[in-house]
Amino acid sequence: MHTIDLRSDTVTQPPPAMRHAMANADVGDDVYGEDPTVNRLQALAADLLGKEAALFVPSGTMGNLICLLVHCERGDEYIVGNAQHTYLYEAGGASAVGSIHPWVIPNQPDGTLDPADIEAGIRPDDPHAPRTRLIALENTHNRMGGRLLPPEFLWTVRAIADRHGLRLHCDGARLWNAAVALGVEPAVLAEPFDSLSVCLSKGLAAPVGSLVVGNRDFIAEAVRKRKLLGGGMRQAGVLAAAGIVALTEMRDRLAEDHANAQRLAEGLTALGYRVLHPVETNIVIFEQPDESAPNERAARWRTQGLLINSIGERRYRAVTHYGITEADIEQALDIIQRVG
Repeated sequence: MHTIDLRSDTVTQPPPAMRHAMANADVGDDVYGEDPTVNRLQALAADLLGKEAALFVPSGTMGNLICLLVHCERGDEYIVGNAQHTYLYEAGGASAVGSIHPWVIPNQPDGTLDPADIEAGIRPDDPHAPRTRLIALENTHNRMGGRLLPPEFLWTVRAIADRHGLRLHCDGARLWNAAVALGVEPAVLAEPFDSLSVCLSKGLAAPVGSLVVGNRDFIAEAVRKRKLLGGGMRQAGVLAAAGIVALTEMRDRLAEDHANAQRLAEGLTALGYRVLHPVETNIVIFEQPDESAPNERAARWRTQGLLINSIGERRYRAVTHYGITEADIEQALDIIQRVG
C-alpha cells in the first residue's frame, strides 16, 4: 500500500543527487576546521543569507540554543512568542542549559508579535529584574499554520531592538519557504537579524543538519557553544554534501509544496473541515466538523495509508514536502472523504 505521509516535512527522503553527493564527499576533521565540504556548505549558507559566517550543526534545536547561549548570559531574559518553537518544543533548553529566562508574549494569528507587547516586555535597568538581551522570532511560523513574517514587520522589530540595545534572533527552520512564497532572496529576510538558525532537513530534504549564521565574532563564539552541547562532528562532509545539494537544487521546488498545501486546504474545506489559518506555505492546520475523537479518526486514515498528526482539540496538522505529489493530495482527500 502506498503511504502518504503528511505528518511533517522532516520525513523527506534524500533525492538521488543528494545520496550521490554524500557518497562522494571530500571529508576531513571538522572540529579542526579541516572538512572541505563542511567549509563549502558554511560559506554557501553565509552568502545566501548575506552574513559573514555560518556554522553547521546537527539540528535546528541545537542551532537555536547555541544562538540563545551566545546572546544571553545566565539570568538574562529573552522575549519570545507563546506559540514559538523555541518556547514550546525545545525541551526548555534555554532555561535548563543556559539559565535564560523567557519573557513570553502572545503570538498574533499571523505569527507576528505585537510591537507594543515587545516594548512592554523590555525590562528597565533595575537590579530586581533580569536584563533583557534578545528578541526571538520564528519564520515561517509553525503553530500558526506556516505563516510567513513580512519584511516590514521584521524591520519594525529591528528598530525596537536597536532603540533598546537588544539583539534579534530568527528561528528560520523554514525561512526558505518564506523566501519562495514572498518571491525574495533569503538574504532579504535574514538582513534584520543578528543571528539565524536555518534547517536543511525539512523541505530541502537533507537527512540531517542546520546552520547557524551571523557575523564572524558571533560564529566564533557559536563554535564554543556547539562544543559545549556535544555538537562537534568529525568527518561531517558526508552530511554537509547533502546540505549543499539542498541549498543549490531544492529551494525553488518548495513552490510545489505550497501549491499542494493550497489544494489540500481547498479540498478539506469542500469536505466540511475548517482550515484555521490562511495557507501561505506548506502547513495546513485544520479542524474536524464534529466532536469525534481526533486520534481515532487519524488512526482510521492510517489504515488506508494516510498519515496526518492529530494536535488535539479536534485539530490536525498536515505538511506537504518533497515526495508528496499532486496525485497524493487527491488520494489523501479521497481517503478523508471515504473513511470519515
